[in-house]
Amino acid sequence: MGQLFTAPAGLVELRAGIEQFYARHFHLLDEGKAAEWAGDFTEDGAFFPPNAPEPLRGRAALVAGVERAHAEYRGKGEQRRHWHGMVAVYPREDGTVLVRCYAQIIVTPRGGQARLHLSCVCEDVFVVEDGALLIRERRVSRDDLD
Repeated sequence: MGQLFTAPAGLVELRAGIEQFYARHFHLLDEGKAAEWAGDFTEDGAFFPPNAPEPLRGRAALVAGVERAHAEYRGKGEQRRHWHGMVAVYPREDGTVLVRCYAQIIVTPRGGQARLHLSCVCEDVFVVEDGALLIRERRVSRDDLD
């Protein structure tokens, strides 16, 4: 029999809020709404993609990266969809929240079959600024890379 788990007070609500955040956040990304998507990061937020030597830092860099990628996908006639699941939420003593989840990117070429493009692990560090939940740092690791 599995170990009994009792959620700490407030964890259920926090997790539900993060799930809703991710749904909105990745809808914006997949729709190419770069500025709105980047607005979910702190002003100095950092994104460590698995295929880049340096992180993207700050909202302006995040916007530029998404705009480039979205233009590339449109040019190829592809729609990308991000799916996050197995979301685990870890509140920390410093007031930040670590969220670890699995991420899959599904690509559908215009008129073609959908296919799994990437399988990854995503780790976000969330903070609350002026009552808003924001990402301070995102690290993504791909399952096919060391």
